[in-house]
Amino acid sequence: MKEQFKKFLNEEQDPKAIEKIASKLSDLLMKNEEIGYIAVQKKPAITVLPDSIVMTNKRIIICQPKNLGLSMNFIDYTWDEIEGTFVKENILGSEFSFTTRTNMEVSIDYIPKIQARKIFTYAKEQLDILKVGSVLNATMMDEVPVVSMEEVEVIEEMETEEVTSFAEIMTISQPNFTAENQEFEEIAIPSKDKSLSDLSQDELFEKLQNYKKLLDNGLILQGEYDAFKKEILSHM
Repeated sequence: MKEQFKKFLNEEQDPKAIEKIASKLSDLLMKNEEIGYIAVQKKPAITVLPDSIVMTNKRIIICQPKNLGLSMNFIDYTWDEIEGTFVKENILGSEFSFTTRTNMEVSIDYIPKIQARKIFTYAKEQLDILKVGSVLNATMMDEVPVVSMEEVEVIEEMETEEVTSFAEIMTISQPNFTAENQEFEEIAIPSKDKSLSDLSQDELFEKLQNYKKLLDNGLILQGEYDAFKKEILSHM
């Protein structure tokens, strides 16, 4: 028999029953799963094939020998499936039972009283650990700040407003001329071929009118217009 199962023989467990499930459990245990206790059924008459309850840190496993001990059924229930556990002590042994969250009730009778108490205590500890873990997870979720959709919308609107204002500034400093004001674009750029001194009075007056139109349409600033006006008037 494997050494790790000898510790479960100190509360009247049937050594043969422990030995039968020992060879099976090594292949059934999951990663990081450890056996906490094994309780073995003990009926008043000679029980050749008793049922067993295996308690691990992850689940309860019901072991039921079949076919004269040649095979065995295993039914397991994880701790998060279990709603509660109960022990009822009778004259001959105790009945251990538990209920699941799907309203299923599972029970095994004729469990020696001391073994029944041990598995009841172990089950209570595991359920308490699960409950504490759920409370901690809920607390951590409460501490995470939640951003509402309204706050997200406000942030997006503020960013859009800033970009729009910047675009307006860029439009003023770098005007985008259309077909309607194409003529103003030509006038706004001083001619490199002829200086103001070479223009006639009519040409100077026409240029001054064009600068005035540019000012009225917001395409040049008042200071710029005043400078152009002063320079043109000095040649008239």
